[in-house]
Amino acid sequence: MDPKKIPSHENEEAEEQTQLAVVAAIATPSPPIASISLSLSTILPTHFLNPPKISPHPNKIKIPSQISSLSRLSLAASLSPTKPLLKSTISATPLHSPLSLNPLRPSDPSNAAALRRASIVWFRNDLRVHDNECLNAANNESMSVLPVYCFDPRDYGKSSSGFDKTGPYRAAFVIESVTDLRKSLQARGSDLVVRVGKPETVLVELAKAVGAEAVYAHREISHDEIKSEDKMETVMKNEGIDVKFFWGSTLYHVDDLPFKLEEMPTTYGGFKEKVQNLEVRKTIEALDQLRGMPARGDVEPGEIPSLVDLGLNPSGQNGKPAANASLIGGESQALQRVKKFAAECQEQANQGNQTGGNDSIYGANFSCKISPWLAMGCLSPRSMFDELKKCTLRKFPVAANLKDGGSGGTGPNWLMYELMWRDFFRFITKKYSSARQTSTAPVTVCAGAAVN
Repeated sequence: MDPKKIPSHENEEAEEQTQLAVVAAIATPSPPIASISLSLSTILPTHFLNPPKISPHPNKIKIPSQISSLSRLSLAASLSPTKPLLKSTISATPLHSPLSLNPLRPSDPSNAAALRRASIVWFRNDLRVHDNECLNAANNESMSVLPVYCFDPRDYGKSSSGFDKTGPYRAAFVIESVTDLRKSLQARGSDLVVRVGKPETVLVELAKAVGAEAVYAHREISHDEIKSEDKMETVMKNEGIDVKFFWGSTLYHVDDLPFKLEEMPTTYGGFKEKVQNLEVRKTIEALDQLRGMPARGDVEPGEIPSLVDLGLNPSGQNGKPAANASLIGGESQALQRVKKFAAECQEQANQGNQTGGNDSIYGANFSCKISPWLAMGCLSPRSMFDELKKCTLRKFPVAANLKDGGSGGTGPNWLMYELMWRDFFRFITKKYSSARQTSTAPVTVCAGAAVN
């Protein structure tokens, strides 16, 4: 029989079976080449795959050109290297639905097609790369990330009482911390964009410039900080940009509390009784390599302002030299200090308490002197907790084991007690510091001073 005279419905049936076989082979998790040959052999007649035998009869079967093209196309595609995290967007009917050129965003965050093109990380009081859920989440969910820090003019200048809102000593510490953060980000393939301006204005301009689809940030606790969050979130939502907030300034996570924040006990004793059986979440390791900066927009990193740029006197308060000039801001300094303190605790534990008194306070001037770094987020309470567990010989006690509410015992016991007090102040401040309420001044003052 002349192959040209084969009925058209047989060709159409063969083409349809071949398409189904190729699609099944692509969807099969096993190697594509093996699955294609298996599918064709089970679905098509064997004479479609075996070379035709020479026969005196003119009956020959010719494979349609579409089948050959599909087979070569699928096999060629299977030989190309597979890109990680990418899933095929080939539809169930490849001949009728062309491949999509734009990445889709399904619900699976591990899928590369779900990654945002660009995102912004708004650094606030979390000037670190270790144990920074906000930074890690942005890098895991985005193709490019723009880290940003804003020196908000509302945090500087004079208050209504005539005092500096941020004194020169604290401002110098912030500048040093931002400088150290930029170095850490640069060492991991990123950078830090620094601007002087209101975050709700600066961030939306940068988001438009780079085409950012989301802003990642840690939540804060004070009245003014919450107002800033709300303003930024409103502006971003008006532009169709997502805002994702995280929590990372306390030892216990706010979502792990056994009560709603508005129902939090107003005394430390009541708070301790509620949280004493909670577990501290594990710290988040710093990423060795970060996503690159967005190519779109050509955003300049910018210069870090000086004290003069912020309207402050570099020589100190009222011309007096700084009493704490030895305290240098930054995550690098914080990690060195906490390791040194942990080593002192371990050495003291090895020597034993020979006097029988309270040997809980070690370090320079009977204090760990870690509060400035905790306040600026150069070090997280969980990182400090973990470091002490690593460097002490004895098991670090939980809150329930602390004597007299945790006020005595060894160095680690004492530090756990201080960190819990710090948590109490921060949570109680958050409770009373919504954008619709007036912040309680005494609580706000204590919130950053629980650990000395």
